[in-house]
Amino acid sequence: MPTGVAIRDAREQLFDAAERILLRDGPSALTSRAVTTEAGCAKGVLHRHFTDFDAFLAELILDRIAVVERQSAALCEAAGTSTVTANLTTAVTTLFGGSIAASIVALITFRDDLRTRLRETRPTPGIPLLTEATTMLASYLTAERDLGRITPGADITTLAPTLIGAAHLLFADRSGAPPEAAAVQRTVTTVLADAVRIPDRP
Repeated sequence: MPTGVAIRDAREQLFDAAERILLRDGPSALTSRAVTTEAGCAKGVLHRHFTDFDAFLAELILDRIAVVERQSAALCEAAGTSTVTANLTTAVTTLFGGSIAASIVALITFRDDLRTRLRETRPTPGIPLLTEATTMLASYLTAERDLGRITPGADITTLAPTLIGAAHLLFADRSGAPPEAAAVQRTVTTVLADAVRIPDRP
């Protein structure tokens, strides 16, 4: 490479650099030059792996969607353990608090061409990543309903997106302090108030 450092896994290093910029400076600061500078590599490295910058961003989002899908499998496996409220509090905190999800949603909203490209790749309704996160919670709630810990008449198709929307709002302020665990748990408890069978015990 003419400048920068050798990269063992260029794609992942570029993805990680983009995440750091998103978290630190927001979507308006995310440019190809900013990403390669953050990654410590030559600008040509990005264009060697991706046809253009929107293609890079689309791949970044698809990669992070795959992470959500893996989290979904783990959450469904947790059905019947701990409590429904505790499992969902952990799930939404992992999704929005310790990850890039909220910043990814802001990026998708910020870039029209990126939304168009993502719709061509994943022709599913809704906002990419939030759609998969909603599916994750719906699958888990369905599993818990089958186990009898969620009421038979619970409207899971409404509960899942409501919980995702409420949790996203809690974590959406990039400049502020993250919400306390008690606030997240209170939100989950409120959304599920009429759906979780009492007592909600391990």
